[in-house]
Amino acid sequence: MTKPVRLKPSQLRWQCNPKLLRFQNLREVSSCEWIIGQPRAIDAIKLGLNVKYPGYNIFITGPVGTGRTTAITKLLEDLKVKGDLRDLAYVNNFKNPDMPRLIELPGGQGRKFKAAIRQLISGLKTSIPEVFDSEEYQKRKQTIVERYGSKHRALLKDFEKEVEEQGLKLTTIQMGSYVRPAIVPVVEGKPVSLEEAEALIKQRKMAEDDYQKMVQRIRALEVNMAKIYGQIREIQETANAELEKLNEWMVKPVVVNLVEDTKRRFPGAKIAAHLDEMINAIMSSLEQFLKKDTKEEDFRQYYVNVVVDNAETKDVPIIFETNPNYKNLFGTIERQAIVPGVTASDFMNIKAGSLLRANGGYLIINALDALTEPGVWPALKRSLRNGVIDIQVFDPFYVFTTSALKPEPITIDVKVIMIGNQWLYYLLLHQDEDFKKIFKVKADFDTVMEKNTRNINEYASFVKSICNGEALLPFAKEAIAEIVEYSVRVAGRKNKLSTRFNIIADTIRESDYWARQAGKKEVRAEDVDTAITNWRRRMNMVEDKIQEMIDNDILMISTKGTAVGQLNGLSFYQLGNYAFGRPVRITAKVSLGRAGIINIEREANLGGRTYNKGVLILSGFLKSRYAQDHPLAIDATLGFEQSYSEVDGDSASSAEIYALLSALAKVPLSQELAVTGSVNQHGEIQAIGGVNEKIEGFYEVCKAKKLNGKHGVIIPESNIDDLMLKQEIVDAVAAKKFRIYAVRTIDEGIELLTGIKTGRRTKTGYEKNSINYMVAQRLKEYAEKMRGFTKTDK
Repeated sequence: MTKPVRLKPSQLRWQCNPKLLRFQNLREVSSCEWIIGQPRAIDAIKLGLNVKYPGYNIFITGPVGTGRTTAITKLLEDLKVKGDLRDLAYVNNFKNPDMPRLIELPGGQGRKFKAAIRQLISGLKTSIPEVFDSEEYQKRKQTIVERYGSKHRALLKDFEKEVEEQGLKLTTIQMGSYVRPAIVPVVEGKPVSLEEAEALIKQRKMAEDDYQKMVQRIRALEVNMAKIYGQIREIQETANAELEKLNEWMVKPVVVNLVEDTKRRFPGAKIAAHLDEMINAIMSSLEQFLKKDTKEEDFRQYYVNVVVDNAETKDVPIIFETNPNYKNLFGTIERQAIVPGVTASDFMNIKAGSLLRANGGYLIINALDALTEPGVWPALKRSLRNGVIDIQVFDPFYVFTTSALKPEPITIDVKVIMIGNQWLYYLLLHQDEDFKKIFKVKADFDTVMEKNTRNINEYASFVKSICNGEALLPFAKEAIAEIVEYSVRVAGRKNKLSTRFNIIADTIRESDYWARQAGKKEVRAEDVDTAITNWRRRMNMVEDKIQEMIDNDILMISTKGTAVGQLNGLSFYQLGNYAFGRPVRITAKVSLGRAGIINIEREANLGGRTYNKGVLILSGFLKSRYAQDHPLAIDATLGFEQSYSEVDGDSASSAEIYALLSALAKVPLSQELAVTGSVNQHGEIQAIGGVNEKIEGFYEVCKAKKLNGKHGVIIPESNIDDLMLKQEIVDAVAAKKFRIYAVRTIDEGIELLTGIKTGRRTKTGYEKNSINYMVAQRLKEYAEKMRGFTKTDK
């Protein structure tokens, strides 16, 4: 049977020997410009960045502070890729304005094309009026006007003569905003209306027959008038056609000449087709160029809306979208007010999002932000799956804000990099079929790295980069060693260093603060220790409150003497980014019965799944060891005293077995020791989490009640490499004021707690006067009594 190990001070904390640091002072160290401790993630990212096939987008996982954003930024900066950058612009579709057309130009040409079109329109605003004001144009126009005007006048003159010969008059009548020709009677040399003429009959100034004949003449002439005015309209249409031909002959060459110059500067079939349509649009609205009080908006239909401008992009676009809502990612179509309460949109209101601006390059977004924004995830999947983006308005109240515009879709080639955590990655992997097709590369950032000489010295480079970048005081060699030791504590294993560089960076900054407060010109090891101590003090108010209740015996914890069926377990509290441990009293009571082990926490709905599993394993251990010849005829209750919230985890299962064995054997347990460790059905002690915090928590309680040299903690042997205790505890162990034991089995632990040997099993049973013997005898007695009760019942 193995024996428990009493740990030496050297086993309780790893000390960073300054000799491991290959420099004398920080000036000799290079500032860190590389990524530390993430080879697996970096290789994955490089693969994703360099593979150009569809679907090789990257999902970066890992806790905050492991350098995810810094790593991708650095790798993208070092990625020397020359992309075929394209500017994207929307122009008016003159044939169908609701479907704006897309024009692609080489990078940097978009703004030039936009300026060229504005210059073209500006030139036309000068050139077209000059043509119209020219003597040649006016002369030809006058000829056309006079030729068709004479025909017009001749027709009207002949008709007016015919009307007057019949004693009538051709005049005009105002009808609202319109004027129409009319034939009216003439009475006593004055034109009157038919109503006035009809009134003369009643006044006996006109005979009824004369009135009726006059009306008949008017109706007949109105028929002729309709024919005459039809001829006049034909004359006007012919004249307008002649004028249009004149404009085509004299104005169009000017327009074409200016447009052709733009075509030569910006070659391409799509641009040429658009400019040809623009010529036709200009020729059909020449009067717009003749107005003297025109505004810039009057010529909006001819302008260019450059939605992506890569004029200042050197290599490839790299876009970090910190607010990935629908509008920011995919763009939108803005609305402009026409009149109060009425809005409209056209191609100039189209705005690109970051996905489009990253076209040909890389887009980095936070996964959780993208998933929680309405409409973003489905649209992102659709865009990446199809390689096409449609710019549309997204509005939850779309019923009231629809847009008739449907811009031409844009083909995209963009690498999307999402930064999230593990649970979100696996949630998408299992719940979304498209996810595995469009995010084929997972880059997993670890929280720890190997503790070796190279990585220790890279830590020094990291300290140097923080000091240089933020103008901090230089760190002494011993201060950097203290930072490395703290990194090991954060990592949770002696052979690991933490890659949670946000925590380390904050410690570096706070160490600088305390050094400055002390008036130092260099950060020393004690300044780092002060920074860590003060950080804990800022965070540990709850811990202090619990300690205060223990000191005042509100929470009952015994640290001296012995007790049957009672011992000190160790609990672990995680409050945000701060964790601490404190002892808790665990008790066991046994009696004759059939219920078996009763878990009070579970019965009160205060036990978590892992905790309940630990209690069931405890039952398996008891049955395998003590119920081979007879059944377990006991009622045993286990409880965490003064615990009123949920208990989870199996780290108390060994303590519960010790309490139960003590209650069955009627052997007292030492209250000077606290216990942590999970157990399996073979009675082997398994590793647990938070071992440093648990030891430190019990040490603080014992210190408050005065250390007697017998106080200590029993931990699993497999947790030895996790120990990175406060120096104060290491010193207390060295001074033999505190003890730490490591055990492999339940047998080792019960011997420490009782001072009685566990006892081997022989052919006749367990060794007499051993713990196992006493437990087995008690259970045998219970089984016999239960058998007697059973016979009596029958």
